[in-house]
Amino acid sequence: MRLSTIAYYFREAFYSVLRNSWLSVASIGVVAVSLLILGSSLLVVMNANKIAENLESSVEISVFLQDETTPEDIKELEAALRSLPEVAELKFVSKQEALKEMQENFGEQGDILEGLEEKNPLPDTFRIKTQTVEQVVPLARELAAYPRVDQVRYGQGVVEKLLDLSRWVRTAGLVTMVLLAIAAVFLIATTIRLSVFARRKEIGIMKFLGATNWFVRFPFLLEGMFLGLAGALLAVVAVYYGYQSLVKNIQVSLPFMQLVTDHSLLVPMLEGLLVLGLALGALGSLISLRKFLNA
Repeated sequence: MRLSTIAYYFREAFYSVLRNSWLSVASIGVVAVSLLILGSSLLVVMNANKIAENLESSVEISVFLQDETTPEDIKELEAALRSLPEVAELKFVSKQEALKEMQENFGEQGDILEGLEEKNPLPDTFRIKTQTVEQVVPLARELAAYPRVDQVRYGQGVVEKLLDLSRWVRTAGLVTMVLLAIAAVFLIATTIRLSVFARRKEIGIMKFLGATNWFVRFPFLLEGMFLGLAGALLAVVAVYYGYQSLVKNIQVSLPFMQLVTDHSLLVPMLEGLLVLGLALGALGSLISLRKFLNA
């Protein structure tokens, strides 16, 4: 491709944006708002996933042993539990250790538990964390049938609701992003279509003189990519600085709430918005040109 041809493409795209300046500004603004909402939704999903993962990582199975369980039974059961592929972490807590933990949790009121040291009613316990939170419920049911196991507790009801919430957040976030992406494509396609309609006679003459579809299409493709990229840049700037401000305020007012601040996660997301803006602009242009070029 000759340099003069490339210059022609960019010149035509630039003039087209200027000719439809108000429509171009409106398109950039709408794309920026769409991608801003899209980026904000993605941040909400990322933080919701992090909160859900933190909650999931705290879920554990408590296996309470029967009172007559001997040290040999405990060793045998521990070996059996460690051999299970679902088990990520395993910790044995004796009844003495459990009582000490309870006294520490009571703090200054721990003295009320001193009478339990001679007749400790707490059971020996295995605390188990699974590889994934989805394995908690089936593993807990399996462990309930093990010998020397008295009870199994894992936060029945809460874990199931946590799994449902995680699935709902991920599904809702995906649906929102898809709908906003479709809206952005439609808006850019409408803008390009109006530009093509205003120049339909010129395009007809170019086709009559032998211009290929891609020769006619490329300036409009560049125009759409410019509109998409410009909108994406505005959205990225707004999302980045808005999110940084939000994180600072939350760290002061709600220090216990840990939001996503890892740049290895945020930077690819912002870069993805820029690439998405380019892709949506190109897609919108190609869609709007099909009717006029019979491609």
